[in-house]
Amino acid sequence: MDVKLAIKFMLISTLSFACMNSVVRYLVNISAYQIVFFRSISSLFLTVGFLYKNKIPMLGNNKKILILRGFVGVISMTLFFMATKYIPIGTAVSLRYLAPIFAAVFSIFLLKEKIKFWQWIFFLLAFSGVLVLKGLDRELNSYGLLLAVISAVFSGLVYIIISKIGKREHPVVVVNYFMCIATLVGGILSINNWVNPEGWLEWLLICSLGVFGYFGQVYMTKAFQVASTNQVAPLKYLEVIFTVLVGLFLFGEIYTLWSILGMFMIILGLILNVWYKSNRLN
Repeated sequence: MDVKLAIKFMLISTLSFACMNSVVRYLVNISAYQIVFFRSISSLFLTVGFLYKNKIPMLGNNKKILILRGFVGVISMTLFFMATKYIPIGTAVSLRYLAPIFAAVFSIFLLKEKIKFWQWIFFLLAFSGVLVLKGLDRELNSYGLLLAVISAVFSGLVYIIISKIGKREHPVVVVNYFMCIATLVGGILSINNWVNPEGWLEWLLICSLGVFGYFGQVYMTKAFQVASTNQVAPLKYLEVIFTVLVGLFLFGEIYTLWSILGMFMIILGLILNVWYKSNRLN
């Protein structure tokens, strides 16, 4: 177990995701469907290359559930990118991290798991953060908030599907299905919503989305492989801090005190849940 190496990997991962979020925020004139398309197709080159190089069958073993994971993931990703058009990027990222709560609720009905009393308390704290954002931050767009929360619902369902898949499929095969379906869906939906990127900079940025996303995912996986979950998982939320800072200093986004409090409550509730689950397993 190498905690220092895990921290290094998570810093690279969260910075990569924060860079991806920043690019999405910069490309405000590009449709969410186009962003899904370019985010996916550039990652697809990397996943296909990895599978081909390592002679791993691309079609996997359970095609139906892999396709389901892909479509559910596409819905979540599209709604998230749509939300960033209406609310500050840091707020959107914070709301997306509600996914583990929805995953826990889904697990009660689909996996027959039980949620402990203190977990409900931590979930209540996180949802109270959403209420603070919605009820007390008058400047927050309600439609954008709704899109981000629904995105988190579908992301939670992705967690359940991946849990069902388990170790029967190679992780890159799962990601590859997701990228294939996202490229197809994003491409089709972009046809009537296409906006040409302006100049070489926008083309470079839009093509970088998949690269940032791929390395964010890879280094997050590496971090979980070299250290325990309770040491690594809370570091995921550094993405929110990095993204908020980028929003403040590069895009001039305004976060009210209520916004900061709401995001803090969401992240605190989720970190406490990770800590509680990890300590019960040890």
